[in-house]
Amino acid sequence: MYKRKSLAIAVSLVLTPACVLAEEAVSKLDEIVVEEEAATPTRTHYTSPSTVITEIDVESINATSVEDFVKYEPSLVMRRRYIGDSNGVVGIRGSNMFQTARTLVYADGMPLHYLLETRWSGAPRWGLVAGDETESVEVIYGPFSAEYSGNAMGGVVNIDTKLPEKREFHLEGGAFLQDFSHMGADDTYFGHREFLSYGDKFGDLSLYLFHNHLENEGQPQTFRSSTISDTRGGETVVTGGIRDVNSVGDEVIYYGDSGTADTISDLTKLKLGYDFGDWSSQLTLAYEDRDWKTRPTSYLVDENGDTVWGGSAVFEGDRIRIGSWSGNPFAVSDQTRQSLLVGGGIEGPMGNSGWILDADFSVFDIIKDETFSSDLNPEDPDYTTAGSVEEYDDTGWQTVDLQARTDRFLNRSDMQLVVGYHYDHYSLRIDEYESDNYLSGEKTTPDESSGGETRTHALFAQLGWHFDPQWDLTLGGRYEQWETIDGFLYDYAKDDLKDFDDRKETAFSPKFSVGYAPDQNWQIRYSKAKAYRFPIVEELFKHNDSVFGSTIADAELEPEVGIHDNLMFERQISRGFVRLNLFHEVVEDAIWNQTDYTTNITTFLPVDEVTTSGIELVLEQDNLLDSNTDIRFNVAYTDSEITKNSADPSTEGNVFPRIPKWRANLLATWHMTAKWDSSVGVRYASNSYGRLDNEDKAEEVYGAQDKYLFVDLKANYEIAENAKLAFGIDNVTDDEAFVAHPWPQRTYYLQGSIDF
Repeated sequence: MYKRKSLAIAVSLVLTPACVLAEEAVSKLDEIVVEEEAATPTRTHYTSPSTVITEIDVESINATSVEDFVKYEPSLVMRRRYIGDSNGVVGIRGSNMFQTARTLVYADGMPLHYLLETRWSGAPRWGLVAGDETESVEVIYGPFSAEYSGNAMGGVVNIDTKLPEKREFHLEGGAFLQDFSHMGADDTYFGHREFLSYGDKFGDLSLYLFHNHLENEGQPQTFRSSTISDTRGGETVVTGGIRDVNSVGDEVIYYGDSGTADTISDLTKLKLGYDFGDWSSQLTLAYEDRDWKTRPTSYLVDENGDTVWGGSAVFEGDRIRIGSWSGNPFAVSDQTRQSLLVGGGIEGPMGNSGWILDADFSVFDIIKDETFSSDLNPEDPDYTTAGSVEEYDDTGWQTVDLQARTDRFLNRSDMQLVVGYHYDHYSLRIDEYESDNYLSGEKTTPDESSGGETRTHALFAQLGWHFDPQWDLTLGGRYEQWETIDGFLYDYAKDDLKDFDDRKETAFSPKFSVGYAPDQNWQIRYSKAKAYRFPIVEELFKHNDSVFGSTIADAELEPEVGIHDNLMFERQISRGFVRLNLFHEVVEDAIWNQTDYTTNITTFLPVDEVTTSGIELVLEQDNLLDSNTDIRFNVAYTDSEITKNSADPSTEGNVFPRIPKWRANLLATWHMTAKWDSSVGVRYASNSYGRLDNEDKAEEVYGAQDKYLFVDLKANYEIAENAKLAFGIDNVTDDEAFVAHPWPQRTYYLQGSIDF
């Protein structure tokens, strides 16, 4: 019987020395560990370094959503600003957290990566997977397998979820609170989560149905400030402001923040699995309903004790402006988002040919996505419902993946081959409305619309040859035909339509890997790959105008082209391994959001060349020094430099934004008794920059890219065979740090679960 697997790990090309060593290591473990390995096997693409996080590992982590699972992994930054954050972006190695189109995320073969927008709007749709349904998560580094497009320049995250083997009910609940203090924000923020699932198996049919509900109050994410000037008007004397500096070190007055970020998220999901003969299949339907809103806060009050919401003022003798001359920083923002994901796949042998077929499909559709932004704060005496609405229409994707693989190519047991076809179609349309008629139900024509489509056909093949007991060789290639369709920008008031020409481009990405295992404990592997990352719809067609400036896409953007190298040394040790990776990558035409501060125009311009080199050490071992302690430790040094930028040559030699030079993580679990576990986690990153000019050097202020050292604790107790209780604290030392927005401060977790 062939077990259903995700797209990303469907291929096992070569019985490499690493695979053999893993099997030998398993055979030496005691009975309990053997059973755990069998339940969640390590399924690593041998051409790429990778790590795997299992259900057992996750018990040591304060995890409220699936993106928490990877926050201790090597060379990776998971920017989740607060529990329930929909903008959870991830950066891997030389691809920073705002280069979201360089990380692929799959759940059971279905894409969760959002290759429609970038930066915070391009975060993977983590909310379509619940942590409780997750069996394991694999992180694959770099584009060294022909299975993946150039969107794997950073890496791939594969999420594998469960299907039941018998009737089961699972109930879980959790509560969390955060004490947060910065500038004028000083409060305690609460949240809770509930999960209920039912699973059963009726002969060859498996059924799994669950609902996941989360509500949380996130800390303020934006802090408003004004520079000091003698030229501004206004005589209103105010108090409550706070003197400090901004991210580039200029003295400013902070006068407010964005207020609590209230999030409500509901995920309802049905999964069906059916086995027929040696074939297996799975169907998934996931519906997510998410609401998010902010209510900004003003720190300023006038001489009468009334809150000041806008205009010019005098604070301690200095003149300041609250917002821009025509905009208000205290406008509220309310978002409603409803999404549907349908996907499935089938896998099994093609007769007695020795070939296995794996087919997957997915359809993602935004049912509703509306964001209302007001002109003024509701507490402002002059407030009306005037504002704007941004609506996503005809937005989503469709994908198809077909793979055929054999472990005996040309009737040779030392050759393996995988071939495949990939298709994707991404559509994005954003309409902008004046809010009055829209909110009253009288939906009129938009003021402005922009969007377009991209489509990709890809063929790939990868051949593995174990030509010597100690050596193996892999050759692969991926051919892609990419095209843009129906890109447009329409200004309804001016009846001005810009209809962009359709484009079509092709690319071929060769892959190479060679491995050497001098003995049973050592493996050395060198991998090299070329990768093309084609522009996504937002970078090509999304346009936006506001009083704060303009964002202009570029329909003529060329793909990013990367050459990636990785040299790995790995040694198996008792109940674990030690791994050293040396990696190097050169990416040409690296697409980055750049702003001309003289014109306040932001656009997606390519940085001609970015060069990244790094070294990464990984240690994983159970029962360290024959104790009851398991550890996962990693440290990485990354040097990412702008080596050419014709758009702004002054930035050449600078550090590429949002890539810290040092990253380190430790997750240690002590199995105190058969029922008690306790763990400590440590996450560290050095400071970095948010701008190409590297001028943002201030620390612990809004907009900064701070270093951080977060220490996390967790304790698990098994009350009974079917009931568990957990208590945890993240950021025990209450370290204050920013990644432009503030990281969470000390956060407490209480969680319980029962199976019946």
